[in-house]
Amino acid sequence: MSTETHGTPKSNTALRVKALESLLLEKGLIDPAALDEVIDTYENKIGPKNGAKVVARAWTDPEYKKRLLTDGSAAIAELGYSGVQGEDMVVVENTPEVHNIVVCTLCSCFPWPTLGLPPVWYKSAPYRSRAAIDPRGVLREFGVNIPEGVEVRVWDSNAELRYLVLPERPPATEGMSEAELAALVTRDSMIGVTKIEPAKK
Repeated sequence: MSTETHGTPKSNTALRVKALESLLLEKGLIDPAALDEVIDTYENKIGPKNGAKVVARAWTDPEYKKRLLTDGSAAIAELGYSGVQGEDMVVVENTPEVHNIVVCTLCSCFPWPTLGLPPVWYKSAPYRSRAAIDPRGVLREFGVNIPEGVEVRVWDSNAELRYLVLPERPPATEGMSEAELAALVTRDSMIGVTKIEPAKK
């Protein structure tokens, strides 16, 4: 078994997961097609595209935005997104004065229905510890420099609550449709580690 993919060594965890998957397949305990469908669902259907639609709706509908910031769970459920790991949602808004970043310092709690599967870096010990004590430093590593006059707030997800960042709407997007706006929104911007780039003309 090769330990490399396109020149990048696989981690011990990745190797263990692959070995376990191979064993379960060999014993006929899982169906490869069903497994692929579950992964595709969380990566592409239940994934960040759902959260992007929530953000785009908030950008275009002030009443929806008000409901979203007041009761994130209910407002997100209005669009049909709810379920395991997303029952209790709090939405925090980025503004010119405040930048929010989400972390789970204990494990990797993540809102699956709106953001899909958590990225590897989100689950890593360095991110989980440093985001809480040096959020500006972590943001710089993601290419985001927050001015000193802007407050950085860190939100720690847990077994009871999951957080979603409502990013700032980029300039020059006034005439765009919800679908066009949603296409600009990234998973990382809804975690708060990146900002959304202005729309390309």
